[in-house]
Amino acid sequence: MQRILFRLPGACAIARLCIAPVLALVALGSAAQIAAERFPAAAMTFLDAEMPQMEAAVAARDRDYFEQAMTRMLDFSETWGFRTRANPALARYSMCTEALSDFTIVGLCRIAPSLDGCEPGLPARFDANVRRCRDMSR
Repeated sequence: MQRILFRLPGACAIARLCIAPVLALVALGSAAQIAAERFPAAAMTFLDAEMPQMEAAVAARDRDYFEQAMTRMLDFSETWGFRTRANPALARYSMCTEALSDFTIVGLCRIAPSLDGCEPGLPARFDANVRRCRDMSR
């Protein structure tokens, strides 16, 4: 059948036009999978850089840090597509996405525990998610 297909005039060009998009989708899927596998390490790199700054901000009662940190977290999440659900491959790393989403809230709640969203179990859940994400990053 392959011989017949390529004997037809223009069949080679048609085949290339049909196969190229399929190969591109396969490559894109592979790239997304590789990227998803790197997400826990990237999340922990981000959190490891932010956590000491957050501790200093809590000690200084510096609320400005949290606004800037939230912007950095949103930029990070857009890069990976987890806040917009654009990257469903990250669903298996929910411990990392939740840790990233919660870290600014946890810090703000340490400064002002009466803020909306400050739940008694939030710090423990955050710590557990960070530990699980760190385990996944190895």
